[in-house]
Amino acid sequence: MNRWRWIAVGLLLAALVLGTASDKLTAPPPILAGGYRALTADFHVHPFPQSWSPLAPWDLVLQARRDQLDAIAVEGHNHLWVGQAARWFSTLTGGPTVIPAEEIHPPRGHILALGIAHTIDWRLGSERAVDEIHRQGGVAIAAHPFASSWDMWSPAAMRKLNGVEVVHPSAYGDAKTAGEFRDFYKRAGAAAIGDSDFHGLGPIGLCRTWVFAQDNSASGILDAIREKRTVTWDGHGYIGNPELARVIEDGRLEARRTLALPGAEVKLSRACALLGLLIGLFAGSKRPPERG
Repeated sequence: MNRWRWIAVGLLLAALVLGTASDKLTAPPPILAGGYRALTADFHVHPFPQSWSPLAPWDLVLQARRDQLDAIAVEGHNHLWVGQAARWFSTLTGGPTVIPAEEIHPPRGHILALGIAHTIDWRLGSERAVDEIHRQGGVAIAAHPFASSWDMWSPAAMRKLNGVEVVHPSAYGDAKTAGEFRDFYKRAGAAAIGDSDFHGLGPIGLCRTWVFAQDNSASGILDAIREKRTVTWDGHGYIGNPELARVIEDGRLEARRTLALPGAEVKLSRACALLGLLIGLFAGSKRPPERG
């Protein structure tokens, strides 16, 4: 290996060390508003290997902290183990509150089952599935309720829902879909939920929910959803509990935290990485002299 390649390797190692050292995952400070602890949450996050997401369950925990989320629900499609793995890692490392969950995933009419202990069969139908979620002490949230799935929801099932994903990336730039989600939300009369439905594209918490809870425990968050103490934001206005929305609108609470700008360590890490890659390409393009 020639001198330039050694320099490139050294710069890349320096970038790795500096980047790791600068990744300080500190918990966001608690925010008290309206007599509650105001938490930011994303209740619809999928990890690898369950989906095409590039992040494993433990990676989701770390990324949620980077994105200033207080809580996430980690779902598997028709199973729970990925959420349980994420909760174990978050508890071990002092990360955000993780609620293991299942996305009950029939062909149409998906349901987020938060706070359950056992997998629920996707073939039960909407009302029986919601009843089983409640029997296990969980909350039921209608996931991305497109109009094409409305026939899967009986009136009784809609009355029993605890929450509706009224804000979802599918509705961004699509007025028709946004209108469908709002119509379903109004008919159900459940808590307003904003979720990213993270599968690998876009950031976790791209759509998020403000939850006004007694504390940041999983049980406190689930109780807040049951009691409709939630607010979300669709880019145009606030949706959810009117009194708590006014708390945000009055400036007592910002709708979204501002992420910290990169510090000197991060900038130096990026510079080392870029310079190392350029030198590595330069060194690799230089052919050694041919021997006659």
